[in-house]
Amino acid sequence: SVGIGPFVVGPAVERKMGKAAFAQLSIDATTWRSANWARGKGLYAEVYPDTDGMDESIKRLAESLVESNPQAMAELKKTCWQGTDHWDTLLAERAAISGELVLSDFTKKAIQQFKKK
Repeated sequence: SVGIGPFVVGPAVERKMGKAAFAQLSIDATTWRSANWARGKGLYAEVYPDTDGMDESIKRLAESLVESNPQAMAELKKTCWQGTDHWDTLLAERAAISGELVLSDFTKKAIQQFKKK
């Protein structure tokens, strides 16, 4: 641990996974989590064993989206992003927290130790 946290990316990750999963991921940040774990927590919609499967699914989705009503999709996008109007302010506040932590003695020492490895 270098003494910082996921403050800037946090709102987006928390929105996808929920508060409990985000807290688990953030607090126990040094434990590796698999793609299937992340999918189970809502971070990923789908997981593929190879790039061919992923590419095929992306193509299928793109073809489906091309056929969708653009107005309906725009309204759906607004609905899906409801509750994020304050993010400009929130992200600036979180960036300030990250900036303070990066300048802390704890983080400076941790970065120096990391550089020695």
